[in-house]
Amino acid sequence: MTTPGFDRPGARGRILFVASELYPLAKTGGLADACAALPAALAGLGADIRVMLPGYVSALDTAEDKRCLLQLSEGASLLLGRTPDSGLPVYLLDWPELFRRDGGPYQDNDRRDWPDNLRRFAAFCQVAARLALGGDGQGWQPDIVHAHDWHAGLLPALLALHDGPRPRTVFTIHNLAFQGNFPLDAAHALGLPDPLLGADGAEFYGQFSCLKAGIRYADRLTTVSPTYAREIMTPEYGAGMDGLLRARAGDLVGILNGIDNVLWNPGADANLPAPYDADDLAGKQTAKAAVQHELGLDPDAAGPLVVGVNRLTHQKMADVVLAALPDLLEQGAQVVLHGEGDPELEAAFRAAGAGHGTRLAVRIGYEEKLAHRLHAAADLALTPSRFEPCGLTTMYAMRYGALPVTRPVGGLADTVVDVDDTERTGAAGTGFTFDAPTPAALAGCLRRAGARYREPAAWQRFQRNAMRRDFGWGLSARRYLALYGGLVAPGTAEGAGPVDVAGMVDVEGSGIGVALDTGLEHWPEAAD
Repeated sequence: MTTPGFDRPGARGRILFVASELYPLAKTGGLADACAALPAALAGLGADIRVMLPGYVSALDTAEDKRCLLQLSEGASLLLGRTPDSGLPVYLLDWPELFRRDGGPYQDNDRRDWPDNLRRFAAFCQVAARLALGGDGQGWQPDIVHAHDWHAGLLPALLALHDGPRPRTVFTIHNLAFQGNFPLDAAHALGLPDPLLGADGAEFYGQFSCLKAGIRYADRLTTVSPTYAREIMTPEYGAGMDGLLRARAGDLVGILNGIDNVLWNPGADANLPAPYDADDLAGKQTAKAAVQHELGLDPDAAGPLVVGVNRLTHQKMADVVLAALPDLLEQGAQVVLHGEGDPELEAAFRAAGAGHGTRLAVRIGYEEKLAHRLHAAADLALTPSRFEPCGLTTMYAMRYGALPVTRPVGGLADTVVDVDDTERTGAAGTGFTFDAPTPAALAGCLRRAGARYREPAAWQRFQRNAMRRDFGWGLSARRYLALYGGLVAPGTAEGAGPVDVAGMVDVEGSGIGVALDTGLEHWPEAAD
């Protein structure tokens, strides 16, 4: 392998991103946004970057210029195409049995996890490992493999178990709560070796954890904000992984996620009725009036329009928001909630929305264009969390001049400055924060925000502060390039990894350290 200079201007280091989501090909949350915007930013800095994604129906339908590179066994094939917006090269594992399904990436239409998720994503990682080690049959092979979340967690382990030169690996934890835990018997059935299934490998409280595999075997670890990186090494936020993360503290860094400033730009957003920016906020009032009309809200309401575009889950404090709703409405606020998640919470919010006429609108589900309109319309963005790795929705809200109401945890602590705490912090105020994850604390924070809303000059100053924050990917992309460069710098041993894999040899014909029983039987040297 070569030793590219990733951090030199114009350098062409080869990077393979491996993820289960990529906007606009497949999206359930912020993972898709990050795995689209960061590669685009890296490409803009000169990196030769490609992304690998499962061949879901939506991905196959959306990707452009697709061509088959390799015909695999079991009717599977490896395709190469491009994303329709940035033109980013994307590999698609088209395995109809595993990925062409009526439902989402991880669940069926009734929101039940696919029962074979371990096999699905193990097969995905198996093909990614073979691609990383042997190339795509067209002369492209990565220097760095960057795996994302539990769905790609097995990949660093497979590469670490390879007895020979290999790409260096980075594993990013987007949310430690999603761990990809499965019965050990299921992992045994895939043919994984005993060391990987033990406590020093990926065994986790009697289960096999794909997330732990990534944490245990990757050369370097990142997560999506500096504060979250510190938090996950504590028992309170570590989700049982804090001990392992503390052991790997020297390899762990928090790099704040960014947002796509082209896609999320109120000055040129085709989803909005009128453009606006920090210097001219008139279009924001137009957007507010349009959403009030669209959702049947009172256009003459005196209070702020409070919008929550969130998953309806315990993490996002949906239960607390539900309990606080009567207080929020009594304060005179209009509230719009848009999201999906826990079925019981969805039903409760639907019932609440049916009883408050022109003051409360509830839209269950997720629609990207509606999310843009709601951020533009909002005076306040309701984005509380019990824990928050990064908080992209909060960044989107600030970009559109909606002031967040949130808790200072994880990435939210790195991005939101309370407007009443600027003297202590020395930073421009951009939102409102509260500490206790309770309905009373949330209602109290909104009461304070409502009082500030009645100070128009100060309010517009806060809006401009928020809109002028630079949450683009430029700085973070440079930090990733520096991280990659350190991994492939002269004197860095290839294939060493953070773990001892002595005695583990390449299984003949598999190309990786273990032959998985996923149904993939061979890897051709070139396309048919």
